[in-house]
Amino acid sequence: MSQRIVVIQGHPDPAGGHFAHALADAYTEGAKAAGHEVRRIEVATLDFPLLRTKQDYESGAPPETIRAAQDTIRWAGHIVIVYPMWMGEMPALLKAFLEQLLRPGFAYTMSDGERPQKLLTGRSARIVMTMGLPVFVYRWYFGAHGLKNLERSILWFCGIRPIRTSLIGMIESRHGARRTAWLERLRDLGRAGS
Repeated sequence: MSQRIVVIQGHPDPAGGHFAHALADAYTEGAKAAGHEVRRIEVATLDFPLLRTKQDYESGAPPETIRAAQDTIRWAGHIVIVYPMWMGEMPALLKAFLEQLLRPGFAYTMSDGERPQKLLTGRSARIVMTMGLPVFVYRWYFGAHGLKNLERSILWFCGIRPIRTSLIGMIESRHGARRTAWLERLRDLGRAGS
């Protein structure tokens, strides 16, 4: 069964050429080859300001680039977010994009004294994160706090589930066969729409 998929490329370098870009390309290739509809959001190429006040976050009008991204998220049934880990978290540009994108009224609503209403239910997600350290160290020693924040405090809060992850460690040493294997793994995930 074909799906509508959005691939969010969260690497902040607009020049491309990084392994995260290749992973997003591989997923997209696999998904299109299997007949899925795919749209891309390249965060590094978008022009949007940082949110600086609670008032702007809650009631300010999102810029046109963010409104277009929101329309793409509304269209999609599956969201893939690809990014490198920087300082234990997602890059600041990706975080700023998600703050602009997942505003009240689009991603959730809150009423005084009531639980939030999740407005993005019915969508699933896959997080693909690259890192320099081994994955087991990130999970065991550091507790995977950046990943948990994206999964639980951001995506789950908006109603997106299930959320699956693909963590790729030791990225600086991944050459040849190991990189090729990961690219093929992402193509397979794209074909499956997962």
